[in-house]
Amino acid sequence: MTDLMGLMKQAQAMQQKMGEAQEKLAASQVVGEAGAGLVTLTLSGKGEMRALSIDPSLLNPTEGEVVEDLVMAAYNDAKRKMEAMQQDVMKDVAGGLQLPPGMSMPG
Repeated sequence: MTDLMGLMKQAQAMQQKMGEAQEKLAASQVVGEAGAGLVTLTLSGKGEMRALSIDPSLLNPTEGEVVEDLVMAAYNDAKRKMEAMQQDVMKDVAGGLQLPPGMSMPG
């Protein structure tokens, strides 16, 4: 019975840490860039685009396809950074919980 109580305390502490981690992620931002900084964009912790900057040198009617590619590349860069940050935060949350072999935290 003592093991069950310990496990319940661990679960409760983890739930609190999870809430704190979610708040931290929601308040965070990452910046992705492409074309050596010609295109930058900012994503919120929830993955919403908050800002987009396109260097004026790219605003040429013949460069439309290049701009589209750079915006997508900047978004993908920011998304990778956000996912890495989320994984780091979730590792911290699960750090104290002893999970059975083969099980992992959802991320």
